[in-house]
Amino acid sequence: MPISYNIIERGEPGVAGGGETKFYASAKSTGETNINQLIKRIEKISTVSGADIRGVLYALLDVVPEEMADGNIVRMGDLGSFRVSISSEGHATEDEVTSNSITEGRVIFSPGDKFDRMLNNLSFQPYNGA
Repeated sequence: MPISYNIIERGEPGVAGGGETKFYASAKSTGETNINQLIKRIEKISTVSGADIRGVLYALLDVVPEEMADGNIVRMGDLGSFRVSISSEGHATEDEVTSNSITEGRVIFSPGDKFDRMLNNLSFQPYNGA
């Protein structure tokens, strides 16, 4: 099924008043899937019970952040990998950089091969609002 998109108008970043505007395609989500729906779909294509799938997924949600907090990259096969990235303030000298210079942490997800194949095979259609 094609990915729907809207057409949006954007100004130039950092220009007072927006500067010259241009039009861009922007992906439009047409719904969502929750964890219970995923569990039911996995249950249909495996021999594992929904309760066991739920247990594994929730255990994964406990373990992955713990591993990342320990400084590890979490590689999940064809799914991809998760790692922590940080932003910090810049300083003139190396000695001025401390943990207080760090302004935020983020989770970076790097998709695996199956996601890359999916992205390379997408088709698109304008969002019709229905």
